[in-house]
Amino acid sequence: MILNVSGRTDIVAFYSDWFMNRYNEGFVDVRNPFNPKMISRIYFEDVDAILFCTKNPTPMLYKIQKIAKPILFHVTLTPYKRDIELNVPDKKDVINSIKKLSKIIGIDNLYIRYDPIFISDKYTVDYHIKAFDKLCTILNGYVKYFIVSFIDDYKNVRKNEKVLNYKEFTEDDYKMIGTNFSKSAKNNGMSVQTCFEDRNLVEYGFKKGECLSHELAYKLTGKANFKSWTARKERKCNCVQMVDIGVYNSCKHFCKYCYANYDEKMVKYNYMAHDVNSSLLIGNIKSDDTIKRRIK
Repeated sequence: MILNVSGRTDIVAFYSDWFMNRYNEGFVDVRNPFNPKMISRIYFEDVDAILFCTKNPTPMLYKIQKIAKPILFHVTLTPYKRDIELNVPDKKDVINSIKKLSKIIGIDNLYIRYDPIFISDKYTVDYHIKAFDKLCTILNGYVKYFIVSFIDDYKNVRKNEKVLNYKEFTEDDYKMIGTNFSKSAKNNGMSVQTCFEDRNLVEYGFKKGECLSHELAYKLTGKANFKSWTARKERKCNCVQMVDIGVYNSCKHFCKYCYANYDEKMVKYNYMAHDVNSSLLIGNIKSDDTIKRRIK
């Protein structure tokens, strides 16, 4: 199996000591978000590779080499200010960490997510074009792959609609983003793609690809038997299926567009309930929990 660490929260930024404790002990427990009494126990001996997803790779930089597994990193790097991303570190610091990370794990194992794009009176299409071009220039030689997505109608997005003040994309918007992002990436020896988007922008120079393709999974693990992930019946993502060990409503970045946080009071409660020595990310095992080993 491939672990996703994590699409539900930023374990790297806020819970890296806990993760390393779990790795060193040899297993991690994950409470089912839809059936909380059911717990999956995952032994690292059953793990083929790990995908780390974060907005701040710094806490893991000097821990990575202790992990004897193939590693892939997705670092989300966007040009929004504190009105949108309340607790994300200074982007200059994140960029410096990205450069260090690239040297540690190798440029082929690092993807930057410009994710999500939304447009408003403040964050215009032209603003994004200039910001993306600057990122490509700064990260030339450290990064080869960019993944782009567009804002979705999540619960938290609707709740923060007045703060985001986002506008609907027009075809001209997509064209401007597609052509200019493609040009900036190409000029800096990079590729840019979407994943799981209605508009993949391939007609404007974007590469057709997945966040974690079967080809990349095979390259990382030497295995070709991974299933594809199906998110919704009407839309199929061809990414390799992964096992997420995170917990919703536990990320303290408090980004206004986040799909995984939708209750800030619960985030604070969960963070307080975190025990670095627990096998669970949030809370502890209870006497009436059912634990089953997960092997795929």
